[in-house]
Amino acid sequence: MTEPPDTSTPTGATDPGYSRRIARSTAVFSLATAVSRVLGLMREMVSAYYFGVSGLINAFTVAIQIPNLVRALVADAALSGAFVPVFSELLERGEKKRAWRVASTLFWLTLLVLGGITALFILLAPLLMRPFGDPGGDFDLAVGLSRVLFPIVVLLGLSGIVVGILNTYHHFALPALAPVAWNLVIILGLVIGVPRIDDESGQLYLYAGVVVVGTLVQLLLPIPWLRRLDGSLTMVIDWRDPAVRRVLGLMLPVTLTIGLVNVNFLVDTLFASRLLDPELAPAAIDKAFRLYMLPQGIFAVAVTTVLFPALARMAARGDTAGLRRALDGGLRQIAFLLFPAGLLSIVLAEPIVRLVYQRGEFSADDTVIVAQCLQAFSIGLVFNGWMLILNRSFYAVQTNWTPTAIALGAVALNAGFDTIFYRLGIWGIPLATSAVNVVAATVLLVMMRRRIGLEHVGRTLTVVARVAFAAALAAAAAFLVWYGLDAWLGESLIAQLVSLGAAFSAGGLVYFGAGRALGLRELEALLLLRAQRSEPSDQR
Repeated sequence: MTEPPDTSTPTGATDPGYSRRIARSTAVFSLATAVSRVLGLMREMVSAYYFGVSGLINAFTVAIQIPNLVRALVADAALSGAFVPVFSELLERGEKKRAWRVASTLFWLTLLVLGGITALFILLAPLLMRPFGDPGGDFDLAVGLSRVLFPIVVLLGLSGIVVGILNTYHHFALPALAPVAWNLVIILGLVIGVPRIDDESGQLYLYAGVVVVGTLVQLLLPIPWLRRLDGSLTMVIDWRDPAVRRVLGLMLPVTLTIGLVNVNFLVDTLFASRLLDPELAPAAIDKAFRLYMLPQGIFAVAVTTVLFPALARMAARGDTAGLRRALDGGLRQIAFLLFPAGLLSIVLAEPIVRLVYQRGEFSADDTVIVAQCLQAFSIGLVFNGWMLILNRSFYAVQTNWTPTAIALGAVALNAGFDTIFYRLGIWGIPLATSAVNVVAATVLLVMMRRRIGLEHVGRTLTVVARVAFAAALAAAAAFLVWYGLDAWLGESLIAQLVSLGAAFSAGGLVYFGAGRALGLRELEALLLLRAQRSEPSDQR
């Protein structure tokens, strides 16, 4: 799946057919991301088959948390969130040569700085792993795995610059497909390598190694696509450029915001490893989180990624009214897509987990635990999606400290909720996360309303209520269909595929039927895509 080369500076929201292009870009990105997420699910299935959720796999689950946190603090999403608004603004002002010089500077600074950080953290790995206790019953294994995994920090940092450039030029498909290669490398590495290694520790080292190789492939794949644009990355470091300093200045609050969000997951892992079951809880929560993130990655990330460059350009032009309309549309679209996904995940959690994971080392008892965690996570699915687009909206208007302050409060709130809810069992940790998502999304909405205003708040709340009602009808229909077929067909693999497939199909038909009956305008995006087929595919 490729897009035609773009040899012009991105244009504004006033272009004819702009809404159709946004709808088309969202659909293309969603499709590409869906392919990646499905492969990611297959990767987790392979991992669950070989390692289950109890025992040494918990050492791997904990070992990857610190590299992931550092990556979030200073790598891909943080860099992109600070870089895209400044890069877009320079292109909007016609300073194309300078924009590419800034991008080149940031690329090489990222390589130097994150390379040094990676080396430092490899040396400090024993100290960083110590707070987690004895994950998987083997502390030394957790330390060794974290050292193997730390290079993903610098690789994903460089990837953040490349993806930010491509997204600014409305190239979304290729960056979305790069993780497909990442997943394929890991899947092939596990399938080919694990059966050849007898020792489980050695198998986990192989797992860590193929994660790093896959991340390298993910970085390299989109780079040739940059040649199709109207500029190129060069060997230059111009740190005196005020635009470079502005990116670095904006990056600090973005880094803290995204990093604090990931600190929440780190705190969750600490509670799971130290206060619950270090040989089960971390991996069980992680497996549920992977399923929870599937609709998030396909829908909310797609809407946010496609709208972010447009929001940044509107902010650069001072088009506050357009910014409000775009944000309102994004919030509604995320609600339209994630409400049914969240409710279906709640009512069908156990059959979903059974179908995806229950084979090999993954037992029926594990299915019950992971399903409970998935249900708890899914309560906050819509609110987490809203947080994504609201945070990016603050970055677009370059008011980055507001979401940072909210994220800081969310960390404290998450620790407090963890202290209360972990007593409920393993699923109490995901429930705490959902509660924090509800509170943080509400505060972000209030602060955004104060910053630029929101379009027709009452009307939007009415739309969200209708969406929730239609989603509830869909979830009820899906559960009834699954319940009847499951009792009739049994739990063989084919039977599970048929019963779940029929349930999702029934839920989808009821949802779209109810949405049409309730007059949900979000369905019009499908009509825009249909109209797009009769027009040129790219007018940039």
